[in-house]
This record gives sequence, C-alpha cells and structure tokens, in this order.
Amino acid sequence: MVAGADGEGLLIPNPESRIPSERHAAVARVLWRVFFLNLIVAVAKIAFGYASGAISVLSDGFHSLTDGASNLVGLVGVRAAGRPPDEDHPYGHRKYETVAAAAVTVFLLFVMLEVLRNAFNHLTGRSAPREISIASFVVMVATVAVNLIVIAYESREAERLASEVLLADATQTRADVWSSLTVIVALAGARAGLPILDPLAALVVACFIGYAGYQIARATTRILSDQIVISEGDLERVVMSVPGVMGCHQIRTRGSTDHVFLDLHVWLPPDMPLKEAHDLSHVVKDKLMARYPQIADAVIHIEPPPAGVRR
Repeated sequence: MVAGADGEGLLIPNPESRIPSERHAAVARVLWRVFFLNLIVAVAKIAFGYASGAISVLSDGFHSLTDGASNLVGLVGVRAAGRPPDEDHPYGHRKYETVAAAAVTVFLLFVMLEVLRNAFNHLTGRSAPREISIASFVVMVATVAVNLIVIAYESREAERLASEVLLADATQTRADVWSSLTVIVALAGARAGLPILDPLAALVVACFIGYAGYQIARATTRILSDQIVISEGDLERVVMSVPGVMGCHQIRTRGSTDHVFLDLHVWLPPDMPLKEAHDLSHVVKDKLMARYPQIADAVIHIEPPPAGVRR
C-alpha cells in the first residue's frame, strides 16, 4: 500500500503478522502459570499471617496477592494486544498491553496503603504482638523459593517473547523476594526479643512495593508518552548506507521496544523518476527492517534535498 500527504509520502507498512498471534498466546500461557504460583504463595502468607499474628508476614502476603492480580490484568491486556489492526485502531492494539502493565501500579498503590495501615496499628499498640513460631520461617523460606523460580522463568520468557507485561511482572516479583527476605530477618529479630521489628519490617515492605510501582510506572510512561525508542543517529547511518540517498532528517520513533513506529524524511535527487524514487524508498525500508526487526511500521516521506546539499 502506498499513501501519503500530497502524494509524496510513502506508507510502507510492516503487517501485524510480524508479531504473530502465537506470541500473545505464549505470553498468556506464562501469565496463567505464574498466576497460580503467585496465588499459592499469597494464600499461604495471608493465611499464616492471620493465624500467627505476624504483621510482616500478612503484609508480604498482600504484596504477593498483588502479583496474582497483576497477572490477571496482564492477561486482559495481552488478549487485547493480540487483536489485529482495524478501522478504529489502524496502528493495532499493542498499547493495550502497555496500559495493562501500567495498571499494575494501581494495585501496588492499594496494597501499599493496606500494609502501612496494618503497620501503624501495631506500632501504636492497637494490635498486640504475638509470639513468632518456627513455622513462620518455614512458610517464608518456601515462598521465597517459589518466587525465585517465578522470576527466573518469567524473566527468561519476557526476553524471548519481548513482553512488557512479563518484564513488569518479573520486576514486581523481584521486589517481593526482597521484601520477603526483610520479613525473615525481622521475624528472627522478633523471636530474639525485639517484637517491634515485625511492624517495622512491614514498613520496609511498603517501601519495596512503592519502588516496584515507580519502576513500572516509569517504563510504561516512556511508551505512552511516545519517548524515542531507537537512536536517531543509528537510524541515519542505516539510511545513509543506501546508495542514491542524499540525506535524511526528521527521524522519529515511538512505541515499545518490540513494536516501534518510525517516520522520517529521505532526500533523493530532484530529477529522479517517481518509480525509481519509490523503489529506492523500499530499499531504505528493507535495510531498516533488517537492522531493526522490531519496527512495525515505517512512513517514509520523499523530498528533494535542500539547496547546496550534495553527495
């Protein structure tokens, strides 16, 4: 398909099939597996936290519950992102996955507030401390082991599938591990005669949750605000390696790292026939696609070079 303003721009699409539907199905399978693991971890921590009265364990359980909730949000986003372009969404539905990743921060905010509330109640004496048992350590160590398995699996699949949702979820689970280790240290201190360490650990957990939310929000904001994805200089070098191209400018990229939209202006000889200019633009496109396969669409605007530009 060829289109453009004033008949000069060439829309050189890279079909949605470059990111096959199998990818979205694979991401969904990973999320379902991780969801059930996170649910087991969360239920174990919350149940034992309520039974033992260990506020740090309970808080960490809420943190783990958020992991499961974010998995469900991710599944919704991935399903939407897998839909092909349509009349209302000519650029596809890829950003739904980014929106789903951003929604994780909302869950993190709610769970952080709940953790802070419980910690405040214990620090002010509204909730009486209880004795820390050996079973608390067993539960926490077992859940940390499960989380480490989840992180390794999800990180590997996030890289293989180039998925923001899996990467965001792995980041969140990594914070969960650190908070769980903090809880284990606090439980040891409380068992040694310092019960105040239990609610203090809950405050530390809240900090981990807040930082994880910040990391995810920063990554998704970059995409939603159309921050540059590929260096202009790198793209210019690829374009200028094509014989016959006299120059280029106004190079812009946006999108996610695995689904990039590119548009640029290419200078061609003013006396070059339209058919030759069209063919040369496809050579430029092929070069760019070969070097950066994550480019989903490239819009190339052909124009003569400014006065005085020679090659």
